[in-house]
Amino acid sequence: MKKGILKKIFALAMVGTMSLSLMACGNKEEVDLLSKIKKEGKLKVGMSVDYAPYEFFIMENGEKKTVGLDISLVSEIAKDLGVEYEIQEMEFSTICDATRNGIIDLGVSGLSVNEERKEVIDFSNIYFQAEQGILINKNNSETIKSIDDLKGKKVGAQNGSTQATLAQGIENADVKLLAQVPTLIQDLIAGNLDAVIVELPVADIQAIVHEELAVAKEKINDTSGGGSAIALPKGQDALLEAVNKTLERLESEGKIQEFYKEAIKLSKDEVTAQ
Repeated sequence: MKKGILKKIFALAMVGTMSLSLMACGNKEEVDLLSKIKKEGKLKVGMSVDYAPYEFFIMENGEKKTVGLDISLVSEIAKDLGVEYEIQEMEFSTICDATRNGIIDLGVSGLSVNEERKEVIDFSNIYFQAEQGILINKNNSETIKSIDDLKGKKVGAQNGSTQATLAQGIENADVKLLAQVPTLIQDLIAGNLDAVIVELPVADIQAIVHEELAVAKEKINDTSGGGSAIALPKGQDALLEAVNKTLERLESEGKIQEFYKEAIKLSKDEVTAQ
């Protein structure tokens, strides 16, 4: 009889313990990333530093320095948060996953907003709109004028980018996807590619730096991308609000266009250092 009572008491105790455990799991809150960043005093930012005028290297006092539109934005965000920022250089195709998995706090690399990416990460307000362009060898200017002329051609784009999706949609094109834009440019110059699809500001800079290159006459009519924005992990509303607050301030002060013009000037002079 006593054994039976003891068994019932033990069983009830176990049920109670399990219930408390389940309640604790159910009430577990997501880490507030903004609080974590402020506590640690560091904002971890992922980017592919090969995409002038967004982010690129220059040599300053004999040392490599990362500059560009995105760097200026990150600097302002960090300043408003009262923290330092740390750039983690990575391949463009890995930035969204690194953001989603919490390896970085922000992904800032001229990222275009699209529905596929929005399924796994959140985006800030759009801070820059750019059209898509086609970079070609100058001697092909009369034969390659638009995306329709790339059918059956050898076309390059950066892996994981909006431009890669555009290239893959060209009929019978032999598409080559690489991690870095400068490598694609060198392949184009060497004649290994007929064209490279990049954002128009990037194409314009490369055509200035490399005299043998030109930008095709017609821009690409692309409705899939929604402009460049900053990537964040899902559900970090406080950080998203803080990032958007900085972007809104910079927009109202005319700073984003100012940063862009500065980056264009720098990239024309220094992009060859990549």
